[in-house]
Amino acid sequence: MTTTIQENGNQLTARFAGRLDTAAAVATQEAVKPLLEAEDKEIILDCSELEYISSSGLRIFLSIRKEAAAHGSKVIVRDINADIRQVFMMTGFISLFDIQ
Repeated sequence: MTTTIQENGNQLTARFAGRLDTAAAVATQEAVKPLLEAEDKEIILDCSELEYISSSGLRIFLSIRKEAAAHGSKVIVRDINADIRQVFMMTGFISLFDIQ
């Protein structure tokens, strides 16, 4: 699992690649810290290379959303595959995020 963050003006893009499971969650939580501190930004969670997300991964996405709201930022989830979309639908995350 790799997570990279790129800043472009008022936008922060986090690219997730691989399996965001329990084993990868600790390193991923550390990698997304800049997103948790971003103020008045558009935060893009690019999931085009994300193969799988566990409940630990969902908690990370939820913490990003919560902190973004507290700091006046907006979160957009992009390019989720059909399996991850199904997980988002089953857990209600589909209504919590702007999914593109």
